[in-house]
Amino acid sequence: MSLKEQITEDMKTAMRAKEAGRLQTIRLLIAEIKRKEVDERIELDDTQTLAIVEKMIKQRKDSISQFEAGNRQDLADIEKAELAILAAYMPAGLSDEEVAAEVAAAVAASGAAGPQDMGKVMAIVKPKLAGRADMTVVSGLVKKALSGG
Repeated sequence: MSLKEQITEDMKTAMRAKEAGRLQTIRLLIAEIKRKEVDERIELDDTQTLAIVEKMIKQRKDSISQFEAGNRQDLADIEKAELAILAAYMPAGLSDEEVAAEVAAAVAASGAAGPQDMGKVMAIVKPKLAGRADMTVVSGLVKKALSGG
C-alpha cells in the first residue's frame, strides 16, 4: 500500500471513529498532496509525499516555537497534536552514528576535497537520508567533514 493510500485509509478510520482533531490534520495533509498534484500535473510517489509530510512537520515546529514565544500555549498544544499525527507517517529516523557514517561514505564516494564540493556530497546523501534525518544537521556534518574538522 502506498503512503497516499495509507493516509486515505487513516482518514476513513478517523471519520468512523469521530476523531475530529486527527481527521482535520489528515484532511490538511491530503489537501496539500492534491494541491501539489494539481499544480504540477503529476501523480506523487511515496518520496514526494514524504517531502510534503516533512514540510508540514517543519511548519508545525516553527509554529510551536512562535506560539510558545508569544505565550499562546493553547495554540502550541494544537500544533503539537498535529505534529504527532504527521510524524507517524515518517519512516524511523537514523541515529547520529548512522547519519555520520552515511555522510562519511558520501564524502568518500564523491571524492570531495573541500568545502567547494559540498553540493556533490549533498546530492549523494540527500536521497538516502531524506525523511530519515534532519537535513540541516546533515548539512552541518557535511560542512564539518569537508572543512577537515
